[in-house]
Amino acid sequence: MSHSEDGGGVAITKTSSPEWPEDLEYMTGFGNSFSSEALAGALPEGQNNPLFCPFGLYAEQISGTAFTSPRRLNQRSWFYRIKPSVTHEPFQARKPRHDKILSEFNQDNCSFTPNQLRWRPADFPESPTDFIDGMYTMCGAGSSFLRHGFAIHMYAANKSMESCAFCNADGDFLLVPQTGRLWITTECGRLQVSPGEIIVVPQGFRFSVGLPDGPSRGYVAEVFGTHFQLPDLGPIGANGLASPRDFYVPTAWYEDEAHLGYSIVQKFGGDLFTAKQDFSPFNVVAWHGNYVPYKYDLSKFCPFNTVLFDHGDPSINTVLTAPTDKPGVALLDFVIFPSRWVAAEHTFCPPYYHRNCMSEFMGLINGRYEAKAEGFLPGGATIHACMTPHGPDNTTYEKAIERGEDAGPYKIKDALAFMFESSLLPHICTWSLESPYRDADYYQCWIGLKSHFSTENVFCLPYQMPFEFFYLIFLTRALEFFF
Repeated sequence: MSHSEDGGGVAITKTSSPEWPEDLEYMTGFGNSFSSEALAGALPEGQNNPLFCPFGLYAEQISGTAFTSPRRLNQRSWFYRIKPSVTHEPFQARKPRHDKILSEFNQDNCSFTPNQLRWRPADFPESPTDFIDGMYTMCGAGSSFLRHGFAIHMYAANKSMESCAFCNADGDFLLVPQTGRLWITTECGRLQVSPGEIIVVPQGFRFSVGLPDGPSRGYVAEVFGTHFQLPDLGPIGANGLASPRDFYVPTAWYEDEAHLGYSIVQKFGGDLFTAKQDFSPFNVVAWHGNYVPYKYDLSKFCPFNTVLFDHGDPSINTVLTAPTDKPGVALLDFVIFPSRWVAAEHTFCPPYYHRNCMSEFMGLINGRYEAKAEGFLPGGATIHACMTPHGPDNTTYEKAIERGEDAGPYKIKDALAFMFESSLLPHICTWSLESPYRDADYYQCWIGLKSHFSTENVFCLPYQMPFEFFYLIFLTRALEFFF
């Protein structure tokens, strides 16, 4: 039995491939207080930590915020599990060391560059590689120890995690698969995440990643010291963008078999540590709370757009935000560019040329990004750091001009791009700059931009009269005055 409060609790069933469990049930809602039990009666009544829990289970709390955080911000869940998570051997440094994951960013392990950067999609590994070993950091800023900053990773894997669970003590993970579904088992239950969907696994949760379609590739954003939330809507009103009811939360599911030599891999300060235990960490029979993993289907995003003139800022497409203490300034925004209609008049409709005090990391799930005619491929990435100019390539610009004023509305379809945008200045990892997938000629896409300047041409702004018109009115009025 499962339910959620403050926004609905309808169980939604999904069907997966025959190789994996056929049906999954989800609860719905963002930020709700949920409760779920895989065994009826497993949740204690009236209190969180009774002397004797039902069925002899252990009570264990996981806290995503300080105990004294305001109630509206406080996040925690209670697990009722067969054995508590503390039952493991001491953590040891994982060997061999994973030397391409960072959570501390400085000039000793990274570089700064104001140049525009682009990468082609990475190949899948030739040897068996799971999600942990297939993940590598592209860039980041700040420090997990100081609880402020972010990291952006990518992954390419071809093997499911076996007898192994991952736990990120540094921050929240936001996973964006680009190729291949992810079957993610967490302490709260199981979720299937397809390309075009995202999943957030909060700090401290143990989870395992299976690959039902074989090789998978994608992107990971990590935030330190804060959690993702829905953006405020402001003048938009009460509705639009990502609806709280479209976020799915798993229902309780548990394993009760012995697993000798089961590994818990914990990321702590960017380094990986391993502990052994003799049982699965996914032994939670029931749980309740508001600190939970969740997924979201990006096709359910309700975009807002220009309906008369000018191009809207990309912030209007924010799905989730991780805020800073400064109002309106994000540690990390997750922004998407989905299929949508373009209906602006007298407007250069592709994204405008721009320099931004924020830094932008972009990825492409499928299709073609509207500002790049070629070169930016699904599975690839770009970085445009603080105040680094960027915008449409030469081909895109010329095609937009050729459409002219009578192009009419048109639809951007079969395309999905996204952006991680941060107020912090990113450090670029050495292996990212030295990667064979880096496009060293990225700058060439703008070199062909030519000057259209001419003093002989007079362009009229929308709804403005040309100078000659006002001159004729002046002459007419003058003649009327004298004659």
